[in-house]
Order: sequence, then structure tokens, then C-alpha cells
Amino acid sequence: MTDARGPAGRNGEKPARHAPGTPCWVSLMVHGPATTHDFYGALFGWEFRPGPQQLGPYARALLDGREVAGIGQLPPDRHLPIAWTPYFASDDVDRTAETARLCGGTIGVGPLDAGEAGRLAIGSDPAGAVFGVWQAAAHLGTAVTDVPGTPAWNELVTYESASVAKFYETVFGFELVPEVSADVDHVTLVLDGRPVAGIHGVGNALPRDRGPHWVTYFRVADAEESLRHLTALGGHVLEPVRETEHGRTAMVADPEGARFAVLQSRAAEPRERSGG
Repeated sequence: MTDARGPAGRNGEKPARHAPGTPCWVSLMVHGPATTHDFYGALFGWEFRPGPQQLGPYARALLDGREVAGIGQLPPDRHLPIAWTPYFASDDVDRTAETARLCGGTIGVGPLDAGEAGRLAIGSDPAGAVFGVWQAAAHLGTAVTDVPGTPAWNELVTYESASVAKFYETVFGFELVPEVSADVDHVTLVLDGRPVAGIHGVGNALPRDRGPHWVTYFRVADAEESLRHLTALGGHVLEPVRETEHGRTAMVADPEGARFAVLQSRAAEPRERSGG
């Protein structure tokens, strides 16, 4: 759960460009953005301002004036799963999209320009999990991390890790660090020696109504209190708080059904994966 950016972007400095392959943004497409804004605004303290409208109405979520995530509106005739989508940084989104296609992935949107903000593509890996690619221009991506209300980690939940991990290795240049265990199928995706995301193979335990999907973990100060607040706001607890080696986590869903996780970190940041 580290931020693979350059030396700037820390201690209040101007954010630096994310290194290629880094999870640099998370975005959610919903049917009712106003209600969704109210939910996440109350839960995480986010405020919203308009963003690029190339894919329809879209707003960026800000925490203390700094961008952390995006929420857009699905067209009324599109009945797609409501899910948080991580975006990975790229210096050339067209080349990255073509590599994804050649490796068995699918590009469903783009590549296309998002005004002056940058250029994007949205695709799926060979197992069907949706992800985005972002080539930054004016908009560099998530501008603040390591505080409550910000993305902490992204974990792919899929059937098995080995083959899909090779896809992400080839497309984004990750180093793969498997967890050697008879009971756990997990690979950590590493850039420049720093873990940036994980892949968790769960076999037949994968929910049939979801298929392979990415899960975004958001930092919270108190996991139990966050769940109480979330349910009062109309959200749902899917898996209660559990202790992991990296902190206290719980799997939840917002009122439209978008799944995400909350993470109350331990005092010292782990150098391995989040508990997914």
C-alpha cells in the first residue's frame, strides 16, 4: 500500500506524475450521482466539482481541496455492474491498450481524450475484470494518500492468480511476487521494489453474480465506527471487520451496490499486501 510516485507529491508539495503502472485513480459509474455524492461525502468527507464530461456527467471527489476519486453517471439504458474501477498510469495509453488486446484483454472504451485532463481507456483482463488506463495531462490522478478517506490499495479478486498476473505483468511492467502457501493463492504486483496492488485467486468462492473484479480499499480512522456510519447512510456490510496483519478491514457496499473495503491501518505501514 505505497504510493509509487516520484519524490514530489509528499509533504504538501505539488503532486508528481505517477510512474507507469501505478494505480493512479479510482472511478465509479452510478445511476444516481447526487445520492452517491451525499453518501460518500458524509462517509469520507468528500466534496465534489465537475470533471471531464466525455463519458457523460462526471465529478471529481476532493478531500481538503485535493482530488481523490471520480464519480460519473451511467446512461439510463446501460445496465452494467456498479463497481469501483482502478486506473493504472501510462505514458502512452494507445500503446498500453494495444498491448492489452494482444495479451487477451478487451478494450471497451477508448482510447479517447478527456478534454485537457488526459487520455483514457477502459478495458477488461482475460478473466473479465474491468480496469482503466490513464495517460495524464492536466489531471495527474489521486493527489493525496495515507489519510482517512483516500484509496489505500487495490486488490483483484479472480479465479486464479497465475495466468491473469502474467497479463498485468506484460501490460504494465509489474514484478510478480507470489505468496508461497498451500492455502493462499495471491500475487503482489510490485513496481520499483514497492507493492502497488494485489491479485487474489479464490476459485469457486468467487461470487457468481460478480465474476472477477477489482476491490478498492479506502482508509478510515476507525473501522467499527465507519461501519456504523455507513449503515446509517444506507450502505451495507458484506463482511464484518476482521483483523489482518496489516490492519482492520471490512467489505461493504454503497446504496447502489458498489462494493469496496475499508481499512484501518496499523501504526506502521506494511511493505507487503493488504489483506484481501
